Amino acid sequence: MSGKWAHRLAWPCLPLLLSLAACGSGGGANLGQRAQIECAPFARALTGVSLTGDAADWWLQARGLYDRSDTPAVGSILVLRRSRRLPEGHVAVVSEVLSARQITVTQANWVHGRVTQDQLVEDVSGAGDWSLVRVWWPPAGQMGVTDYPTFGFIRPDRPAGHDRLIAMTPAAIRLAEQGW
Repeated sequence: MSGKWAHRLAWPCLPLLLSLAACGSGGGANLGQRAQIECAPFARALTGVSLTGDAADWWLQARGLYDRSDTPAVGSILVLRRSRRLPEGHVAVVSEVLSARQITVTQANWVHGRVTQDQLVEDVSGAGDWSLVRVWWPPAGQMGVTDYPTFGFIRPDRPAGHDRLIAMTPAAIRLAEQGW
């Protein structure tokens, strides 16, 4: 089919085509499981850390309680600083380390009211020290365009591996919903 009819038929299918094209691109088009929870209670339930309050405050709270690092490890918690877009900061649990500058995370409320798994995060800092990142934006099926400053990574006492994190996600959602 060609001409104006092909264009008119293809346009309504564009979101479906984009989502299918994104499936193998490091973040998929998955908007995640519905869950009315914030990132901090979810990360606490998923990792077992005993940190509370705003996500951005976790970095200082972790001093002396947990190891902190500027390099990612599976099961560690990426802590984003406060910004205009993130007035309380944000935390996400590293689910895989793909390369020196790419990881995937499992997180709550990056997409409002959703828990997303294995979402791509890229280090875009000039020094390659994870001080500035970009995060996959599931509704668009592509990397976000905003650079977010970070503190680094908090290492729980017993970090879980990828498969365990994914398996534990439903229970962590329930715990976070109960205010754990």
